[in-house]
Amino acid sequence: MFITFVVLQRLGELVLARRNTAALLARGAREIGANHYPLMVGMHATFLAAVAWFGWQAPVALPWLAAYAVLQGLRGWILASLGSRWTTRIIILDEPLVVSGPYRFFSHPNYVLVVAELIVVPMVLGLVWVALIFTVLNAAMLALRISVEQQGLDQIAVGRIDDISRLG
Repeated sequence: MFITFVVLQRLGELVLARRNTAALLARGAREIGANHYPLMVGMHATFLAAVAWFGWQAPVALPWLAAYAVLQGLRGWILASLGSRWTTRIIILDEPLVVSGPYRFFSHPNYVLVVAELIVVPMVLGLVWVALIFTVLNAAMLALRISVEQQGLDQIAVGRIDDISRLG
């Protein structure tokens, strides 16, 4: 049941992200980092497959499940704060950044959430090694994504939005 919930939640997020991305692009936003997006999707799909394959009969650890529930509160706060600007892609819009909600405290709260979930989800099912492997893989992915995103924001800050399509 837990694995099914996580997979369905991720699929729902992809639907929401696709809709929001299309709306942002229609408003004149630009995507950067598209070259590494399939790699990121593949990593997350492999993560879910590993959790499902190795955890389908594992008992649920209630303290870790409680931690996961807390993280879902953070997810709701992030989604509410970003609204139609939330997406899984790096979309640069020539508008002020969101600075409300968790964005008052972190530059990248969604990335903090993903890091936590890549640890907590497998730990709900006792899959320590899955948490370790995907935390390391995700750290490399986030280093790239945050760098590309920051380069795009820097280009906007100096008024060079036309140059961002080459990033990433």
